[in-house]
Amino acid sequence: MRAAREKIRLVDGHSFRVLRWTRSLREAESLVSPGCFLPILGEGTHWHYHPEMELTLFSEGTGTRFVGDNIEPFGAGDLVLLGEKLPHYWHTLGHSSGISVQWHFPESHPFWAFPENVPLAALFKKAGRGLHLGGRLARVVSGLIAVLASCSGTQQLGGLLNLLGAIAQGTEAESRFLSVRSFALSAESQHQQAVAEAVRYLVANFREQLRLEDVLQLTGMSKPTFARQFKQHSGRTFSEFVNGLRLQAACLELAQSTRSILDIALGCGFSQVSFFNRFFRRSFQCSPSEYRARAVSGGKRA
Repeated sequence: MRAAREKIRLVDGHSFRVLRWTRSLREAESLVSPGCFLPILGEGTHWHYHPEMELTLFSEGTGTRFVGDNIEPFGAGDLVLLGEKLPHYWHTLGHSSGISVQWHFPESHPFWAFPENVPLAALFKKAGRGLHLGGRLARVVSGLIAVLASCSGTQQLGGLLNLLGAIAQGTEAESRFLSVRSFALSAESQHQQAVAEAVRYLVANFREQLRLEDVLQLTGMSKPTFARQFKQHSGRTFSEFVNGLRLQAACLELAQSTRSILDIALGCGFSQVSFFNRFFRRSFQCSPSEYRARAVSGGKRA
């Protein structure tokens, strides 16, 4: 079984790729020249990875973001820098739009012949765990990304250098790691497609009572192989991944609905509210009711 690795093809005359989408990640467009875009099939809607680094900005949309072993909700303005071969996936809820930049500058690339670029190696290494950009840095970088879609040639290359330089000069408070560890999966990981299918199945059905046996049948793996490969590719065990999905869904409902905590816990797939409460407190150092109160209070202040 071959890897479900995205194969990124550059447009002639380009050393990196600029993408945009205006409705769905599956309906992306690759920039050819200012004002001219080539339709392509986007890969961001399923669990995948590629050798290229990537910077992705969501202008519109909400959902759940998966980066390495990290699972978090996201919304408009979400800006993430991904290192090479780092598994990722955006599960969007309806309409979304945004822009993405992808590049691959390995050690042998002429990019590193310029001594001014050498300090960027530290940033590229940090991106191996995924970086979420925020604050002033996110505002500056978001503006620089938009510029890339309106220029070409040397001007566009200069824009990419400005963008990378701005990220590298950001403060620690303006970025945070997403994944606990880096991944850098093999370019020919034979189990990647099966893991991707398992992830899609779990995301679609986490509110139900999931059985490991069903996932094993879906992937065609033995229990030991699945346990080993799923942990290697997602950074989590099967139960940790499922509970993470359920927890993020519960957080969203706590913040946006008035349903009871019992109804939310059961509706998100937790079979026992006592386990949900313990798991929630262990994850967020507060109870579900305290989390809801803070979310409501924060919304009122906004």
